[in-house]
Amino acid sequence: MSRLRSFVFLLAALSGGVSASIGPVADLQIVNDVIAPDGFTRVATLANGVFPAPVIRGKMGDEFKLNVIDKLKDQTLDLATSIHWHGFFQRHTNYADGPAFVTQCPIVPEESFLYDFQVPGQAGTFWYHSHFKNQYCDGLRGAFIVEDPNDPHKHLYDVDNDDTVITLADWYHYLSTNAPAIPAFNATLINGKGRFSGGPSNVSLAVVNVQQNVRYRFRLVSISCDPSWVFSIDSHTMTVIEVEGTNVQPLVVDSLEIFAGQRYSVVVKADQPVANYWMRALPRTAGGGVSGFAGGINAAVFHYQGAPDANPTTDPAVNVPVSQAPLIETNLHPYVASLVPGKPTPGGADINIVLQVVANLTDFLFHVNGVAFQPPTVPVLLQILSGAKKASDLLPAGSIYGLDPNKSVELTIPGGALGGPHPVHLHGHNFHVVRSAGNSSYNFDNPVIRDVVSIGGAGDNVTIRFFTDNPGPWFFHCHIDWHLNAGFAVVFAEDVPDVPSQDITTAAWRNLCPRYDEFINGKYGGYQGTQGGNQGTKGGY
Repeated sequence: MSRLRSFVFLLAALSGGVSASIGPVADLQIVNDVIAPDGFTRVATLANGVFPAPVIRGKMGDEFKLNVIDKLKDQTLDLATSIHWHGFFQRHTNYADGPAFVTQCPIVPEESFLYDFQVPGQAGTFWYHSHFKNQYCDGLRGAFIVEDPNDPHKHLYDVDNDDTVITLADWYHYLSTNAPAIPAFNATLINGKGRFSGGPSNVSLAVVNVQQNVRYRFRLVSISCDPSWVFSIDSHTMTVIEVEGTNVQPLVVDSLEIFAGQRYSVVVKADQPVANYWMRALPRTAGGGVSGFAGGINAAVFHYQGAPDANPTTDPAVNVPVSQAPLIETNLHPYVASLVPGKPTPGGADINIVLQVVANLTDFLFHVNGVAFQPPTVPVLLQILSGAKKASDLLPAGSIYGLDPNKSVELTIPGGALGGPHPVHLHGHNFHVVRSAGNSSYNFDNPVIRDVVSIGGAGDNVTIRFFTDNPGPWFFHCHIDWHLNAGFAVVFAEDVPDVPSQDITTAAWRNLCPRYDEFINGKYGGYQGTQGGNQGTKGGY
């Protein structure tokens, strides 16, 4: 009987608990619905009616055909949308990258758009989210998994499925279209469930089911709009094996800080006595009301087969474990050694750019090298395909940086800007982190490769390297979404002359801007472009 019970439990661990994944061919219905993941009821913007959005899953080399159908109707929220598939290089398919007014115009209500792209040579843990204004903060965000049939770490784990995907999200009790000047989130949601300080204590927490002595590959995905979290599981260690699509040399830690947009795969062996344990995601924030673990906030349940179906018996806010082996970024190294582009010395790339970021307290925008990014009325990709020959011809002026092909590029982003630490993300590439936050030295010998990195605080001088082998306009921005939409962004216009011959587009893509123009001018489908969600402006990205 016990053997049968173990088999049933293992089946549940392998197949239950969260909604089934979709892909590589799928429809995503973008809808408004009322949800209360932390006990507070509000309208949200959702993919297929669920939060988090459904896990999209495929295999290395797959062609993904993701049809996004805009069914948004609530005019207190943004009605148009666009989707970014975070971490994918989109080689030859820049049009499918997703950021509004960089590579496309938004999709309007009652219209659909097919994102059709391939992922050659890429596998690991990714995610997707709206890239229009602050819309993803209202719920349009989820995990995206690409399996590698030849995963070199496969011998380290027994289970890797939809139930071992763990999303961390910040949740707001106000709409992104009505956010305060300095937004502060109300709750941490783990796999879409959580509690808020002062809220109902009977709201269910997420439960992660495990069986004793089984090894699990947990894919940890920060779908955050703002905070970072320190993630840990009481009494358990984690072995990091993948960082944002790159396998790494196994590294054992007992906690890790994960910033907005970052992802890690960690192997956890359920090697403790059968019981329930706290899974913790402590937000790093200056705001009150979301700190600590009182009442089960910022927590989930790590549940062993055979333990009671209940929360752990310990008070989560008492005797909180102190990390003895936190993740340090400079200890991460690719599993297969990778050469850093350029010469092994600071400033040793073909192109060296310093991006100075300042929070301007006069216009309340972030300025990058003296300029706050303002989205153009015509997407940058469309400008190029309409005849712009060089980066200096592109808008918005001061925010476009031209990059010649087949060059090593070094970006240096000093820390210390108000509202940090800021996690910055590069579209179209990943990059070597040759100088990490909290470190004054440089490493050109197999440093970590990722696509989101924290630039740290005052005194930090985070430096990254990449190679220009992917023509197109690629966004580079803070992944605190409120900061992106307050100007913390630039566009790298890579190999502009070759974009028309290298980047395909579709008739549907070319129709997006005319339809959006009709929409914002109040001439489309009965919707008034000046209502709800600030639709009457082409701003937002």
